[in-house]
Amino acid sequence: MKKQFYKWLFFKIMGWKIVGSIDPKIKKCVMMVIPHTSAHDFYLGIFTRGITGLEMNFVAKKELFRFPFGAYFRYMGGAPLDRSGGLNKVDSIAAIFDTNETFRLAVAPEGTRDYVSELKSGFYFIALKANVPIIPVAFDFGNKEVKIGKPFHPTANYEADLDVLKNHFMGVKGKIPNKGFYVSTN
Repeated sequence: MKKQFYKWLFFKIMGWKIVGSIDPKIKKCVMMVIPHTSAHDFYLGIFTRGITGLEMNFVAKKELFRFPFGAYFRYMGGAPLDRSGGLNKVDSIAAIFDTNETFRLAVAPEGTRDYVSELKSGFYFIALKANVPIIPVAFDFGNKEVKIGKPFHPTANYEADLDVLKNHFMGVKGKIPNKGFYVSTN
């Protein structure tokens, strides 16, 4: 029933569409979500998750998973990030992949909802360390499309791989176009 409501609201009322899909056989991946320019991106992710029926996850500091919100964040696909024991963020998040049968991690490589000219590389090194593909996902407010790209396996050449991944985001506009990361079509 919830899935039908999401479809009706997302497709009919809001006028959005989902282009592409994630193969359900891909149980572990890093979803590179760009652009991240407003809080509206959160519910687009919730609708996409609900419509596709695929488990999609995020990480947040472990303190957020305490009472009273912990159960809700876990229900929404959250995983607590424990950085104790001297692990850095990349190592800590990569370790979460080892403890879950299914873990599709959504990451906004901009790291903020403000304009950035460079992406943070953590998403890439998490995928590399966890040995999982990167799936580019664009929230294109200009065309009202959630664009899901094909899985990409990192080669350990960050600059070359980033050039390939950026192709998925060419011309995509966020909710607030002058904020966030933009890949021009030139």
